[in-house]
Parts: sequence; C-alpha cells; structure tokens
Amino acid sequence: MVTTTFCISGAVLKKAGANVSSVILNPTTFMIGSDYGIDLYIAEAESVINVNCRYNFTDKYAVLNDDVKRILSETAANLAAISAITYDMGNYNSRTEAEDMINTLRDVANRNMAILRDKKQQDFINGS
Repeated sequence: MVTTTFCISGAVLKKAGANVSSVILNPTTFMIGSDYGIDLYIAEAESVINVNCRYNFTDKYAVLNDDVKRILSETAANLAAISAITYDMGNYNSRTEAEDMINTLRDVANRNMAILRDKKQQDFINGS
C-alpha cells in the first residue's frame, strides 16, 4: 500500500472539481494494482517534487515549518489533480474547461516548485 505525506485525497478531488470522473471517486473501482489511484497520484507528485527540488522533503517533513508544509500540500494536490483530470476529461463541460483547470493547477504548481527550488529560500525551508 502506498503512503502519502504532503496531502490527502480529499484535497486532490476538490482541486479536480465537481466534474472529475465518477470512477475516481470510488476507491473500489479506481485501483492501480493494490493501491487506491488518488493516493498513487499523490505519491507520484511527492516524488516529482522531491526529485525536481533535489531535496527529500518526505524524509524531512516532520521538521519543516508550517509554511513549507502548506506549499508542499498545495503543490502535491495540484499535480495529483492534474492526473485525476487527465484520467478522463469526458465529464467536464468541455475539453477546454478541463484544460483550463489543468493550466491553472500547473501554473500554481510551477510557481510553488520555483519557490521550493530557490536556493535563497533554503535556510527558511530547512527550518533555520
């Protein structure tokens, strides 16, 4: 079973919106191997954040300050929501609506990743 650290599935589903595929809402049907798909999306997002930032926030999560934890939570939820939306865009009012949501989520995730990668912020992020 996959474990997640930065956010919960409810945050992802909220960001994916009311028109997210109903399959994703049902943990008994939305399984990837033995894992619930949303949790796997979150774990993948956490790995992307850690590798992109070249810092393992997951291992150091307990000592991070609340501001950094909130940025990590928002970023992971946004990246996982993008995966949830792209899983099936059929329930959205239009493909444009789904793509607009993806663009908005991606823009915030990219901004947050830039903050997390910024070497000038490292002392703050590391709790100094």
